[in-house]
Amino acid sequence: MSKKPNHNHRTDVAERARLEVVFARPHLLTTLFGQYDQNLVAIENRLGVYIAARGNKLQIEGEAEAAARARDVMTGLYNRIVAGQEIDSGAVEAVIAMSAEPTLDGIIRHDVAEPPKVMIRTRKKTIVPRSAMQATYMEALTRNDIIFALGPAGTGKTYLAVAQAVSQLITGSVDRLILSRPAVEAGERLGFLPGDMKEKVDPYLRPIYDALYDTLPAEQVERRIASGEIEIAPLAFMRGRTLANAFIVLDEAQNTTVAQMKMFLTRFGEGSRMVICGDPRQVDLPQPGISGLADAVTRLEGVDGISVVPFGIGDVVRHPVVGRIVQAYEGPDA
Repeated sequence: MSKKPNHNHRTDVAERARLEVVFARPHLLTTLFGQYDQNLVAIENRLGVYIAARGNKLQIEGEAEAAARARDVMTGLYNRIVAGQEIDSGAVEAVIAMSAEPTLDGIIRHDVAEPPKVMIRTRKKTIVPRSAMQATYMEALTRNDIIFALGPAGTGKTYLAVAQAVSQLITGSVDRLILSRPAVEAGERLGFLPGDMKEKVDPYLRPIYDALYDTLPAEQVERRIASGEIEIAPLAFMRGRTLANAFIVLDEAQNTTVAQMKMFLTRFGEGSRMVICGDPRQVDLPQPGISGLADAVTRLEGVDGISVVPFGIGDVVRHPVVGRIVQAYEGPDA
């Protein structure tokens, strides 16, 4: 169990605060602060606070709520390092985002300050949640039979689904992975593209390949694809099959029709898990009003064994500017 630093709180004026954080393991502070103190600088810039380090202590000054958030973020990053987790700029941004609702008077938010209790282990890395909703999603990936993951780009919907699929393949709880998406962008032009069917559809499945190669060594990906343990195919290839003892991921599901979604969901077989990822706001169908994803969520939300996980702009874990771009296009309530 991770140790919490000691905290003393003193309010200078009504609107401002000075908080002190004491760390039990000073040798970890170089990692905590980052190269050239880049983590401290990032927290100062994002939260509008001033952080001063003296020995094993940090003093944080700023508006009371921002100072409390900075304290929670520093505590959370420190405890992740104690737990053996790597800290990079993405992790710093993620913990800042998770601290959006701080508490004052020395009370630390446990979802921010404690290392995550859920993680995904693959051959190449151990993946931990980078937002509160990612933690909910990762729990659902181990618990439910069918999971709908809804939200904008950059929230980790597909990446985490593929990582969980790889983890379950490695441990033997499923026999194969089936990764799919509709190739709607190609439309009727697919037949005019050069090459065989694999060469025609692979460009549209590239995001799935990227997630796969990030969680498995390249030689294992190629060997498992050749053996049929991993199958990457367009949605049309699912027709007429029963998918048993498999982990199935459907990406870009907002671009399915109602009939295609029904066909896909009814492929579900014994011992399987199915994840359907999509952004209901990014429908590329000729008639966007009849997306199979929106229809399925409306029909199936609340059904036993089925989970719906809604991501928002605050859950974007790519570069912070991506979240601001999404908000600019889709509005603050996206």
